[in-house]
Amino acid sequence: MPPVSPARVNDFSIKIATVNGTGSASANTLLMKSIFRSGIPVMGKNYFPSNIQGLPTWYEIRVTKDGHVARSGKIDLMVAMNPETYARDVKEVEPGGYLVYDSTWPRPALLKREDITVLGVPLAQLCNENFSGVRTRILMKNICYAGVLAALLELDLGHIRTLLAETYAKKPQLVESNMKAIQLGYDYARTHFPCPLPLRVEKMDRTAGHIMIDGNTAAALGCIFAGATVAAWYPITPSTSLMDAFKMFADRMRVDKQTGRKNFAFIQAEDELAAVGMVIGAMWNGARAFTATSGPGISLMNEFLGLAYYAEVPAVIFDIQRVGPSTGMPTRTQQGDIMLCAYASHGDTRHVCLYPSDPEECFYMAVQAFDLAERLQTPVMVLSDLDIGMNDWMCRDLKWDDSYRPDRGKVLGKEEVLKLEKFYRFIDKDGDGITYRTLPGVHPKAAYFTRGSGHNQYGAYTEDSADYQAVLDRLMKKWASARRYLPRAVIDATAGSKVGIVSVGSGDGAIREAMDVLKERGVALDYMRIRSFPFTEDVEKFLAAHELLFVVEQNRDAQLRSLLTLETAVDKSKLRSLLHYSGLSISSSFIVEGVLAELAPGARAQPSGAAHG
Repeated sequence: MPPVSPARVNDFSIKIATVNGTGSASANTLLMKSIFRSGIPVMGKNYFPSNIQGLPTWYEIRVTKDGHVARSGKIDLMVAMNPETYARDVKEVEPGGYLVYDSTWPRPALLKREDITVLGVPLAQLCNENFSGVRTRILMKNICYAGVLAALLELDLGHIRTLLAETYAKKPQLVESNMKAIQLGYDYARTHFPCPLPLRVEKMDRTAGHIMIDGNTAAALGCIFAGATVAAWYPITPSTSLMDAFKMFADRMRVDKQTGRKNFAFIQAEDELAAVGMVIGAMWNGARAFTATSGPGISLMNEFLGLAYYAEVPAVIFDIQRVGPSTGMPTRTQQGDIMLCAYASHGDTRHVCLYPSDPEECFYMAVQAFDLAERLQTPVMVLSDLDIGMNDWMCRDLKWDDSYRPDRGKVLGKEEVLKLEKFYRFIDKDGDGITYRTLPGVHPKAAYFTRGSGHNQYGAYTEDSADYQAVLDRLMKKWASARRYLPRAVIDATAGSKVGIVSVGSGDGAIREAMDVLKERGVALDYMRIRSFPFTEDVEKFLAAHELLFVVEQNRDAQLRSLLTLETAVDKSKLRSLLHYSGLSISSSFIVEGVLAELAPGARAQPSGAAHG
């Protein structure tokens, strides 16, 4: 007999193993959102193949009363729907955990583990008896397992019905067919198994004031609110949904109500280089424009990014990072573009980068990116990743200040131009490295050449060494001035420790959870999450104040650590890298293991397989 699992209310992880293209995504999202509607914090991670229908896919749901947003690294309940991955899926279940599978066909191999409880449900048989058509039966089998889980976990069927009604508002017949499949699974589980399991949900009130949203949708909404009217792109996973969301929002919010005319341009270019070229041209002309891409696209955009940096033209680029190099694993997550974006293009370039940690920051940083690009007259890149961009996160409600007005920076209008004796595009009048610009058509007196070739402070072509060097020196002065406008690091130094953790982006939730675990074990740490490049003054201070610093990042080559050693005065001997690059999002247990291995080599965290799983 398997061990009896202790009661765990609102604190466990589910993993669902299915096949791509069988409708499982709808069932999984339905389960996660019904838990959210019950007032319980929840997290969902989707691991799906990048190519064709029929390959394995997994979805992980973490029910977390404490509001954690990272993977736990442990699986308490596995729904094994894909025979090809049974062996792997069974191994992942924690001792004392549960495995649900389709018992229409006997699977004796699943019964070999004596330390877990195996629950067989004849899902295919139930659907074959109650639905017609091969495709319908396949789809309903996945919805049916949602009903089984609803019974086992004591989920409220009312929430599930409401979500179905919202999803299929225009097709009410689908609501009834889906509810029929859910009821079949629910009734079978209630009849044949003790329900609920010790793992179960119980209504809470911890989701008030929160929403579920993915980072790409949030970023697209931020672009709308920032005033973006031009979007140029070339399809690439995992950024495509950002552009799709912008198009959806623009169709609703960028259309003249009286004439029906669309007040935006949405352009699919022939490649990424063309896309960013269109963005640069549109922003040179005064529009707010952007593109979204991933690492391979950034590689192709390098030439134009150098042009925009040197000619001082604003541009906004969203890099939804994925696993590289080359094509890599397009549907897995990583932070592999940190160095690529910081110094994109040949020659001496440095680019402003923003590092959101969740969809909420994607929304606000989208707005900041446009203001920064125009204020600094340079490309600004927002480095999200697949985990943030394509997974649903529980975030605080997005707030908007209706008094917001776009920061266009140093743009001269006609009246201001007429007051000048002469207009020179690249003269630094204010000593901050940021010069004044004009928009095309303002006045003939304000015309100038936008050059990617050597030019002097007057905008004239030159190959004179002193003139060229003067422009590059001013660009460095502008780079230094940029720090005053950038988001500062988020610092938690309440521990007062001489040991700290440094990170960027989506690892934030795992690090915060790991710090709680470590504190319980007598290891207190300070924490700094960097939010922008160039690094702000507080980054230097934090690095200097600590004797040992763990740099946590999701890539093999310690790119954040490299950037810190290049751009700050930090002593490299103080830095210890914790590198997670499996393509799955980082878990807290990986960080706990890494810290304890350094600080207390004899101690170990609970094994989780997070480093390789």
